[in-house]
Amino acid sequence: MSVSENNMTDDEDFMELALLVDFPRKRKMFLKRPNHFTKWRDEQFFNRVRLSKNTVYFILDHIKERIASPTNRNNAVTPEQKLLITLRYYATGSFLTVCGDFVGVTKSTASQIIRPVSHELALLRPTFINFPSSSTEIDAIRQTFYNVAKFPKCVGAIDCTQVRIISPGGLDAEIYRNRKGYFSINVQTICDADLRIQNIVATFPGSNHGSTIFNYSSIRGKFERGEMKDSILVGDSGYALKTFLMTPFLNPFGDGQNTFNEAQIRTKNAIERSYGVWKKRFPVLAVGINMKLESVESIIVATAVLHNIACYFGEQTPRVTHQLEQVIDLSTFSTRGTVNNVNEDGTLQRNKLVRYFESL
Repeated sequence: MSVSENNMTDDEDFMELALLVDFPRKRKMFLKRPNHFTKWRDEQFFNRVRLSKNTVYFILDHIKERIASPTNRNNAVTPEQKLLITLRYYATGSFLTVCGDFVGVTKSTASQIIRPVSHELALLRPTFINFPSSSTEIDAIRQTFYNVAKFPKCVGAIDCTQVRIISPGGLDAEIYRNRKGYFSINVQTICDADLRIQNIVATFPGSNHGSTIFNYSSIRGKFERGEMKDSILVGDSGYALKTFLMTPFLNPFGDGQNTFNEAQIRTKNAIERSYGVWKKRFPVLAVGINMKLESVESIIVATAVLHNIACYFGEQTPRVTHQLEQVIDLSTFSTRGTVNNVNEDGTLQRNKLVRYFESL
């Protein structure tokens, strides 16, 4: 190496040392993160995460080990804090920076937390989202529906709701645009008379019709194979009439058909009410999920799991602002319209029910 090259290297080393002296690196600071379980009274805590402390502890018991950090070094985020960040996101649908500030982490850390925690919550689906299978379960649900409007044999109310998402981008982005003009996932659910979700399908783009989703769902196969015996579902006219799926008369004639429609609509009202409660509890479903498409299904199913747990614990429905109510109403629309596919056996089954209502 020549003398000039040596001098150049020495000059560079000197400049680097001078910069370190003039602009020293900031010392890493670990701020104490708040303990929200002790910081807030019960009502204040509920208003921030839409669930009570006892319910959050119950959920934490089911996923704590799976979301724990491998080490407690470097001020690692605790499982409690990870769950609270995720619940805060569901409860607000806000920017990730705001949700991260709730516990004291950065936007990127919040994003890295919400994705896996949502995945772990969604894995609880087999435990908390179940379609009735035993005779005892079926009879109990049929009785609760019968108590609503004397509609017999009903084991579930079915419909679809739109969950807003950001544009997924790419060549297939437009299939996610629904008839209201925004990007969404068309989510099919079946609920019981107590508004608990019994079955959920959260994989279809917003442009898909509800009847298409039902035709591809596993729940249709259960009924067609006779696994539910003589039980039936109730849905709107967007579904095809079948022996196991009762839809209303479009132009009712006579007392029997009018009474049938009244009972069918009152019974089906459970699914519309469940969407209202579900989205009030977790406004991210109405405001919009601003995360990548691969995380959307986990978030939707995770909130459904939490909704059922909240129903189990008898949690109150959170209060929402008038503005949020309008957003929820906009996003709760189902895929309306009529389907011409009318099953002949379905017509016979519906006529039997009309005669039943005539006899009341």
